[in-house]
Amino acid sequence: MPEEGYDKYALGDWHLQCGTTLSNAHIAYKTFGDPKAPAIVYPTWYSGSISDNVWLIGEDKSLNPKKYFIIIPALFGNGQSTSPSNTKLATAFPKVSFYDNVRAQHMLVTVHLGIHHLYCVLGWSMGAGQTFQWITQYPDFMDLAVPFCGSARTSLHNQVFLEGVKSALLAAKGIPSAGSKEGGVTGEGLGEKGVWTDTQRMVGLKAFGRGYAGWGFSQAFYREKLHEKHYGYPDLESFMVGFWEGWATSKDPENMLVMLQTWQSGDCSMQEPYNGDFEKSMSSIKAKTLVLPAKTDLYFPPEDSEYEVANMKPGVGQLEIFPTIWGHWAGGPGDSKADLKWLDAHLSGFFGKYSTDEFKM
Repeated sequence: MPEEGYDKYALGDWHLQCGTTLSNAHIAYKTFGDPKAPAIVYPTWYSGSISDNVWLIGEDKSLNPKKYFIIIPALFGNGQSTSPSNTKLATAFPKVSFYDNVRAQHMLVTVHLGIHHLYCVLGWSMGAGQTFQWITQYPDFMDLAVPFCGSARTSLHNQVFLEGVKSALLAAKGIPSAGSKEGGVTGEGLGEKGVWTDTQRMVGLKAFGRGYAGWGFSQAFYREKLHEKHYGYPDLESFMVGFWEGWATSKDPENMLVMLQTWQSGDCSMQEPYNGDFEKSMSSIKAKTLVLPAKTDLYFPPEDSEYEVANMKPGVGQLEIFPTIWGHWAGGPGDSKADLKWLDAHLSGFFGKYSTDEFKM
C-alpha cells in the first residue's frame, strides 16, 4: 500500500467530456468496512487528499464502518488520482469535468468493486458537486444523497472568487488568466505544459492562500477572532502565514489549477439528457436528497441550495442550514466541533428515516 494507505484502479486511456483523452489514467481510492454492507461513496474535495475525508468516519459517527462500506474516491488532479504532479504529459493537462470524475468513480464502484447500487453518496464542497453529479448522471443508482456546503452548478459569483485566486497564482509566472473555466495565457497557446521554478511556486501559492483567506471563513469568524481563540494564532498575520500560506504551499500549483478548472466548470446539467437545462437536471433526481448549506458560506450560499431543492420533485429534496459563523469551513474538515456534531446528527437522522433493510445489492 502507498504511504497514505490507498489503492489505485487503472482506467486505461480515459476519454474526457472535452473530447481529449487522459492517457494511462487511474483513480485513487480507499475503503472502510465490509464490502457486503450497504455502500456509501464519499468523494474528496478541492485540494483534499483521501486522508482529509477520514474525520467524518468512525464507529462513533454516522459514517460507521461497522455498518456501511465506505468508499473515498479521489478527484483527478488531487495528486493521488491522475494529476499533473504524477504524470509525464508533454503538453498541458486536459480539462476534466465532474462528469469525467464521476464516470470514473462509477467504473471503480461497479467494475472493480462489484457494487451495483449505493445506499448513499455524500460530500463536502467539491465533494458536494460530485454528489450532485452522481445523482443526475446515475439517478437510479443510489437511495440517498447528502451534498453539504456545495452546489450542483458553480455560480457566477463563485467563478469570480476562483478567478481571483487563480489569477494570483498565475501572476507569479507573469501569466494572465484566459478566463473562467480556462487556464492561463502563456503566449504560446493554452496547450503549453506548466513548469514552475521554486520561486514562482512559492510566491504564487502564498498569494493563492492569502486570496483564499477572505473566502473560506466568514466575516463573523474573523470578527469573533476565532483564528486566535480556536486555532491559537497570536494575531492575524500569524494566521495568514501559518494557516493559509501553510496550506497553499503544501500543494502543487498545477494540481490546484486542474481542480479549479473542474470546479469553475461545475454544472450537472451539462450532460445528456439535460443539455444545459438546469431545472430539468434537478427534477430528474430520484434519490432522497438532504442539502446542507452553511448560513455564512461565502461561495455556496443557502439561496443557491434553496433553488436546487425547489426544482426537485416533491418529496425528493429537503434543506437544512448549518447555523454557523464558520462559513464554508462549517462543513469540513472537522475543525469546528459544534458544526461536526450538527452535521453528524443530521446524517444520523436522515439515515434513520430510510432503512437499509431493502438495500439493493
